[in-house]
Amino acid sequence: MTLHHFHLKADWPGGRNEVGWIEADKLKTKISIPKEMNGPEVGTNPDEMLLGAAATCYIISLAAMIERANLPLKEMNMDSEGVVDVTDGVFTYQKIIHKPRVVLAKSATENDLKKLNQLVKKAEKSCMISKAIQGNVELELQPDTQIES
Repeated sequence: MTLHHFHLKADWPGGRNEVGWIEADKLKTKISIPKEMNGPEVGTNPDEMLLGAAATCYIISLAAMIERANLPLKEMNMDSEGVVDVTDGVFTYQKIIHKPRVVLAKSATENDLKKLNQLVKKAEKSCMISKAIQGNVELELQPDTQIES
């Protein structure tokens, strides 16, 4: 078994609407509460960071699967959306929606497109962030897959 350790240092000066700082190996940014939650909206926030972790894990997993399957990838991009529910003052990260757009090269076959559609679903289930939040945050896919015209 191989274990990978990731470290993050956080500094927070005090009250709810202060601005803090986080630093990891490649991640260095200010943090605060977003304006939607009546915060100062300086730097990033936990909601964006969870969305970012889920989105980057998903798209990297999908890219690796496409590469291993030798599919002729032309281009790939994605929009993701996080939905936070506020009921009676309780904030709950309810849902993450990934909207991957994957275009295969003109040389792709219908079988390649079918395989891609399988991988789009498989990547969401195999990504370690998706696994970590499973049962707590709903994950939804709205893929747009096609062969270049």
